[in-house]
Amino acid sequence: MPNSSKTRQFSTSMLDTNSAFLPAGTDPSKTIKVGFILLQHFSMMSFTAAVDVLITANLVQSKSLFTVSSYALQESSVTSDLGIDIAVNGPISEIELGGENALDILIVCGGLRCTYHAQPKLDRLLKAADSKQLLLGSLWNGAIALAQAKTLHDLPCALHLDNHALMQEQHCSVNLTQSSFSITPKHISCVDAIAALEMMLKTVERLKGPEIARAIKEILSCNRSRDRNTDQLVQSGDSEDFPEKLRSVIALMNNNIEEPIAIEEMASYLKTSRRQIERLFKLHLHTSPSRHYLEVRLTYARRLLLQSDDSITNIAIACGFVSSNHFSNCFRDYFKAAPSTCRKRK
Repeated sequence: MPNSSKTRQFSTSMLDTNSAFLPAGTDPSKTIKVGFILLQHFSMMSFTAAVDVLITANLVQSKSLFTVSSYALQESSVTSDLGIDIAVNGPISEIELGGENALDILIVCGGLRCTYHAQPKLDRLLKAADSKQLLLGSLWNGAIALAQAKTLHDLPCALHLDNHALMQEQHCSVNLTQSSFSITPKHISCVDAIAALEMMLKTVERLKGPEIARAIKEILSCNRSRDRNTDQLVQSGDSEDFPEKLRSVIALMNNNIEEPIAIEEMASYLKTSRRQIERLFKLHLHTSPSRHYLEVRLTYARRLLLQSDDSITNIAIACGFVSSNHFSNCFRDYFKAAPSTCRKRK
């Protein structure tokens, strides 16, 4: 039985899945303030995809990595492309570019039916933001406003295909890309809602690290296979890049939680050796099979604790532990809190 005073870290393969439920780290990096300018008839789906990434980043770290605010050109609300009125934090005149409340990132959210006429107040704001070296961004065709403010000279820019002709004729100094999104140190842009999610994931990865980006993607992408010919989900701890033999072992572990299978039994079933399985786990997951199996079961237990009202004893049994004490000690080793404490966070 593990020593209850000992603490253990999740291996890399299972850390992303559980990061939101671990004690917050001591990362001193500041909270990044992100503002969205919503043009009339902006793409709701593009906006929510981008915001979802930022809000999820806060959830997976148990602390605030980003703050999000939204603004309209003049009013306190703006109509989306769905005809839904959205309340905003205020008009663009209230955006702060200096002081402790200054934005770090400012993104213009366009849409299919947004106006293409220059807006003098918006022009002045974007020029001022550019002079303050904010990271400027655009969703859908929001880049047209940035081009009108002359903030995209010689910069690569992703723009909805429907607006390429306008950009090429009126703002030929902008370097239109054929990619769905573009990221540079000064500007980020994307062509539609699907690309908005990918663009923000890459931006978070650049600003806050790949571990956080992977944890966000695991939640928002629901571990979908990259193979467009299949609709299967990829289990936690698995990867489509792993050898088939390793993936088979991981599948056996995920499918046998309540009655764990011995590693020797798995090896026999898959017509391989325990030593070969250990080599595969060490090479690709940097851990041992037994430790990975334990982390899979603890992850399953954590989900049951937060999503069900089953007793801790029943959850321990459902996750293959011989006693509730053994389960509680193992859980505390990894999550730095007792199962009962974890459940109170629901």
